[in-house]
Amino acid sequence: MSDAAPVAASVAEVMALFERWGTDHYDEDLSQLDHGLQTAARAVTAGAANDLIAAALLHDVGHLLDLDARSAAASSSMTTPSSDGGGPAHEDLGARYLAGIFPPSVTAPIALHVRAKRYLCAVEPSYASALSLGSRASLVAQGGPMGTEEAVTFERNPSAPDAIALRRWDDAGKVIGAEVAALERYRPLLDHVASAGDRGRAHPA
Repeated sequence: MSDAAPVAASVAEVMALFERWGTDHYDEDLSQLDHGLQTAARAVTAGAANDLIAAALLHDVGHLLDLDARSAAASSSMTTPSSDGGGPAHEDLGARYLAGIFPPSVTAPIALHVRAKRYLCAVEPSYASALSLGSRASLVAQGGPMGTEEAVTFERNPSAPDAIALRRWDDAGKVIGAEVAALERYRPLLDHVASAGDRGRAHPA
């Protein structure tokens, strides 16, 4: 990947990323797209605001950017670091990318969702044991459970509650064969949040 991190120019561009790479499996038994849709569906069921539904849907877009960069590098005989192995972590990469079109109410929970996992592992003894195999494996590379000082700092972040909510939906959005709304059903919501910074609670029908 080049030194300049990509920045989204439109919702259509973000949707195209899912069309290219949504069927890929990262470290779970379901696809990137299925996981994003299930996470968003959990947010909808919880009555989350539009911004947080968008964050739930797009929280792992950094993985798709990494796949895109790897594909481009392979076609040009170049090398590129993984977003979680030498380059920006996927949550940071995704948040920076989406900041081109979405407000902080979308990007901040995305940037914090891995730290929210580490926080929950520190404050809820039963949380870590309930994580998926993929999340348990990645936890080690992500720094493991937070220490006391780091956890206190995290709690003071105004976006921490949204990040924790997103993290719980993320953990729950890994059910093989779950029936949820298709990606296109979220297009009006994404357009609305991107163009108007909407804070309403209108959900996909």
